Amino acid sequence: MIPVIISGGSGTRLWPISRKSFPKQFVQIFERSLFEETIDRLMPLGAPWVVTTKDMKVLTEKTMKDRKVPTSHLVLEPMGRNTAPAVALICRIFEIKGWQDQVMGIFPADHLIEDEAEFTRALNTAEQAALKGYVTTIGIKPTYPATGYGYIEMDPNTPVIESGSLKAYAAKGFKEKPDLKTAKDYCQSNAYSWNAGMFIFQTKVMIKAFQTHLPDVWETISELKADLSNLEDVYGSLPSVSIDYGIMEKLDRQACVPCSIGWNDLGSWDAIADVAGSQIEIQREKLAFADCDESSNFIFPANQDKVYGIIGLDDLLVVDSADALLIAKKGESEKVREVVAKLHEAKQSASEEHLFEVRPWGKYEILRDTDQFKSKVITVDPHSQLSYQSHTKREEFWVVVSGMGEVILNDETIPVQRGKVVHIPLGAKHRMRNTGATPLDFVEVQVGSYFGEDDIVRYEDDYQRC
Repeated sequence: MIPVIISGGSGTRLWPISRKSFPKQFVQIFERSLFEETIDRLMPLGAPWVVTTKDMKVLTEKTMKDRKVPTSHLVLEPMGRNTAPAVALICRIFEIKGWQDQVMGIFPADHLIEDEAEFTRALNTAEQAALKGYVTTIGIKPTYPATGYGYIEMDPNTPVIESGSLKAYAAKGFKEKPDLKTAKDYCQSNAYSWNAGMFIFQTKVMIKAFQTHLPDVWETISELKADLSNLEDVYGSLPSVSIDYGIMEKLDRQACVPCSIGWNDLGSWDAIADVAGSQIEIQREKLAFADCDESSNFIFPANQDKVYGIIGLDDLLVVDSADALLIAKKGESEKVREVVAKLHEAKQSASEEHLFEVRPWGKYEILRDTDQFKSKVITVDPHSQLSYQSHTKREEFWVVVSGMGEVILNDETIPVQRGKVVHIPLGAKHRMRNTGATPLDFVEVQVGSYFGEDDIVRYEDDYQRC
């Protein structure tokens, strides 16, 4: 099986920690980000392919490189078009490669799976069903009457594959998110599973499904050239449609493997709080926190150095970040999208962006941003360098705090290490280069009339941004 990760998301459901520029799969809620966990979980099958938008290129490539996944397995959508075009795109690429008979697995990038051994067994069962021509879904056995998930109806009397304790059953169809009464009925039956968005199939079977049920989509994506040189033109003409609605709800030959794998889509802060109360250790759990009443409040702190005190309040979700704070009553966190929408209407940058940004060469975090000056902490990865650039509206002062490297200032090379201060005059060409094997950190203070990221003239760049 060739695993394919679909990585998208708007970053609203776990705001303020996740944002449009830094969606849920990249947030380090646990020891590893959900994207890292997904890659690690699938690596025994082989290096996964990843389909994401070009806006997520830097974040995705960094994680793939850290996980030893070849970046040639990265497929960039020019723009988001929902899951059906994303699946059609990877099917077309596999068709170009002559991999029509290969079994492909589609997996979300941002789900939690605690029982990876059972997950592997479920995949093996699903792969056997896929080899018999079924489009097979990994179904989750319901643990409560959820109204936020779609369901898959199965025929429990018609197993198409029996593999140890797991079976693949013929699926009758997909059910939309039900009301509470219907969800309770589903839970009392053994004929329904949650749809977790994990699909296993032979490439040629899914291509045939597109030709039958979304012929316009497949006709368009079939125009894609082998070198992907016309991808932007082709993709821009595709409709936005989900794989569930466009394909899965219409298939005749499909199967489902119901299983209990400790699955959670972590789609809200309530879900995070529930998981934090179980056996999973949250990375930021060790914080200075005084709750006088020993209540059931949940805190996700901005950092481990900040202290929190709560008096006389119970059942709160407190989610802190450098520039935004969310306080919600437990059970109400689904409304966070409304908060983000209102902030967006008010043109608040915190609705979509963090104070930090990941770049190809490293990252930076804004410390202060005023009319008089702007300060940042900048980290340059080992053996990486910033672009050779200049600014027309600001001068800069650089103070190295760790690591070693060199500053190129108007073609002069200046060695730098901890404690070195370098002044970058207005209009001067400059770059920081990390010559060491560890990250180089420096504080940048900008002084001038304008501090926007667009006040950059690039002369040389390792990442083709000139």
